[in-house]
Amino acid sequence: MATPDDVPSMAATVDAPSMAAPTPIDAPSKAAPGGAPPKAAPGPGLYTEVGKKARDLLNKDFNMDPKFTLTTYAENGAAITATSTKKDEAILSEIQTQFKYNNVKFDVKANSDSQVLITGTTEYPRVPGMKHITAISYPFKTPGKNELQYQNDYAGLSLGVGMNSKPLINFSGVVGNKSVAVGGDVAYDTAIGDWTKYNAGVSLTKEDLVASVMLNNKGDSLTASSYYMVNKQSAVGGELTHSFSSKENTSTVALQHSLDPLTTVKARYNNKGMVSGLIQHEWRPKSLLTISTEFDAKAIEKSSKIGLSLVLKP
Repeated sequence: MATPDDVPSMAATVDAPSMAAPTPIDAPSKAAPGGAPPKAAPGPGLYTEVGKKARDLLNKDFNMDPKFTLTTYAENGAAITATSTKKDEAILSEIQTQFKYNNVKFDVKANSDSQVLITGTTEYPRVPGMKHITAISYPFKTPGKNELQYQNDYAGLSLGVGMNSKPLINFSGVVGNKSVAVGGDVAYDTAIGDWTKYNAGVSLTKEDLVASVMLNNKGDSLTASSYYMVNKQSAVGGELTHSFSSKENTSTVALQHSLDPLTTVKARYNNKGMVSGLIQHEWRPKSLLTISTEFDAKAIEKSSKIGLSLVLKP
């Protein structure tokens, strides 16, 4: 299920490279209009952060389906978000409630397919850097999951275990610091008694550059990516993937530029000839209008795709 949290806040300048770990759900931000780059984590972050800067530049906000998101906040800080997306002839809707009780943050989502996902994130003040995340879905077609995360100045660890009799066990770890990080991600399915995933990656982070190399798909594909901040307004990035089994290469490059503190444009091109572009404008604090387009440069006669996304926040 797509979540409204996927929609980013608009920054006046291009985000500086960061190895920050994903932050838990919080009450409304009190940041200045336009937002600001996230505060960096003290250490290398979690494995999901390896290569994330380039992935966000290449993929974030390129939405070719009409999408509408409305968020409101209660006096106690609880956030209620409604999202509706038109995909082909279907309209997919979701409502999400986020609130905090003591040291536990809850995220409850329900969609138009009558599916409910409840996530609780517990932080432990006496153990800085440790979190416990429990996710339960209804109906119970897929088992719930317990995850324990721990981060410090030199490591980021995550252990996830499915909530059933023969669970899927996932472990990922990263060691290093804010400049250099090395890690891996593995999964073992006790139901079949076999490893279903083993990946590895290394990341190099400097003030204006983030580069990473990852070995994915059980060692079948090698991906190299980079994100370079040209200046405070512009950034470029790219990704190259080689498949050892098919011997095929896939490459994508992208450019992002802030026209002014409230307006950003992005362009993307891959080796298959697909060209994408978007313009995003923050027409009021935290409220975004994004127009995206995509066409096949190798088949101009085909009709192009156009997407519209509107995010409203108080």
